[in-house]
Amino acid sequence: MGKKGVPIVKIAPNETYGYGGVSCCCLRCCTCIHIEFLKTLPGAVKLVEVVINFIIQGLLINYGLLYHAQLGSAFEAALTTSSACFFNSGVLLVCYMVSEKSYKLIHSSYFEIIFNVIACFMCMSSASCLGFATKMFLWPLYVITPGFDVFPAMTAAYFLSATVGVIYGVDIYLALRLRKGS
Repeated sequence: MGKKGVPIVKIAPNETYGYGGVSCCCLRCCTCIHIEFLKTLPGAVKLVEVVINFIIQGLLINYGLLYHAQLGSAFEAALTTSSACFFNSGVLLVCYMVSEKSYKLIHSSYFEIIFNVIACFMCMSSASCLGFATKMFLWPLYVITPGFDVFPAMTAAYFLSATVGVIYGVDIYLALRLRKGS
């Protein structure tokens, strides 16, 4: 109650999570999960990070594992980077979808900013190393061996790794903008 017993009416901000869950006919299921977060720019960015890292990991494991000796430490660095980024971004995405408070506290925190900076750097460096190793060691095999599908897969992996590095850069900007606004 406000002054002299007058009730205080607070208007919810436009960026509120609203009703959580998934609507199914006339019921709402899983109300603790807020799918609306994925419709926001930070939610879409985090989802794209998770999906691209998952694809990179799949390409590396399905196609590059047999040729890890030729690719050397570039393969291991790319796999480690994509796995770590997939896991951490996935955990953050789940936290943000479950709790608006955790999104506001974590996304503008130093943890999120430092993680995104490290992830951006690691993705860009692993993309350049994997690109060099792919061109240097797999290109000759691709030219002389018919049906050699490892080269296109590793090329896609390092292009996607560079792309997700840029997306982590966008996430750095969003986190810094949120931090400055708070």
